[in-house]
Amino acid sequence: MTYTTRKLIYIFIFIPYLLLASAFMPARKTFTTAEQQQINISTPGLFRHGSSFTIDLTQLSRNGYSFPLPVGKALQRQDFLEITTSKGDAVKAMFDGTVRLSRKTTQYGNVIVIRHDNGLETVYANNAHNLVSVGDHVRAGQTIAIVGERNDRVYCLFSIMVNGARINPSTLLETGSHQLRHQALVCKREGRGVRVSVADNTSEAVARQTAENHSKGLITNTLDPDAAGDDPFLTNSTFRLDLQKLEKNHWAYPLPGSHVISPYGGRRNHAGVDIKTCPNDPILAAFDGVVMRSGPYFGYGNCIVIRHAYGFETLYSHQSRNIVRVGQHVKAGEVIGYTGRTGRATTEHLHFEIHFQGRRINPAMLFNHSEKRLQATTLILQKNGSVKKM
Repeated sequence: MTYTTRKLIYIFIFIPYLLLASAFMPARKTFTTAEQQQINISTPGLFRHGSSFTIDLTQLSRNGYSFPLPVGKALQRQDFLEITTSKGDAVKAMFDGTVRLSRKTTQYGNVIVIRHDNGLETVYANNAHNLVSVGDHVRAGQTIAIVGERNDRVYCLFSIMVNGARINPSTLLETGSHQLRHQALVCKREGRGVRVSVADNTSEAVARQTAENHSKGLITNTLDPDAAGDDPFLTNSTFRLDLQKLEKNHWAYPLPGSHVISPYGGRRNHAGVDIKTCPNDPILAAFDGVVMRSGPYFGYGNCIVIRHAYGFETLYSHQSRNIVRVGQHVKAGEVIGYTGRTGRATTEHLHFEIHFQGRRINPAMLFNHSEKRLQATTLILQKNGSVKKM
């Protein structure tokens, strides 16, 4: 076979085959030099259809989301998460997307930025090694880097951006449980910035679903005062609250990894339960609710009170600092403060109380402290403040 014949065979057989194969390959996104170098940079065309857009997280499949370090412990520091873990752990992509930046920086070490089709970008910094390159398509849960070490600590610095600006991670995530909040977010351009808020129809949908669950023995899936429906005590003096019906994204143990150092009641009539981990550990909101108090309060030191549905309130005290304000709506699992020893406290810990209709009740009626979960029981709640287990 001559050289000319071989060349003709290549042209007429192999080239059409390659063209056909490439037609079924995903198009590789390209990014400008600035996009490949700068972490914080605006997203071209993000607001091409108007001044706002919606990110619907309610439709994600189970495989459409992954926490960056599933076994890590997340500590919120302003507008990013510091996720500590063990050496050699794999960093995962949160959503499907395309790698926009993968390089070493002076401030953050090896950094990866992934641009997602929903308008978000996620940032993974302080990596020991980056395992993906600019333009790579990644899937949620795919390993993209190996976690790095600095100052004898192994951690990933993780943040979420819209149009180049970091947003509060707890808007999307329950940092304690690593769960994604199933809600719709509205991103509205305001000057050079972007304001991110929960879409009104999200809470309306929750309210509709909750209303369907209401019956003679009230069953609810949330203690959010804005979504739990009408006050049942307007028509009844008693109703049942099945704790097993509270969905996982609507409750959180306030101090994961802790142990009890002083139980409720006892000889000194302790008004709550004292639980302890280490200084400046993140404290989580136990349920969805509205902050009624946030500041110094006598022997409680830095104190937070959150109002929930049906007359429930939770109290958190002795914080080194509070990071929520009065009137703020918080989600279960959202970081509200950090453990300390302000007020009358001899060691850094969390003093945690639960009130119903103005009366203190034993937090163990709702929480199993050893297993850090809700009790598998139904509570009989009465209008006069009495609480009993079935």
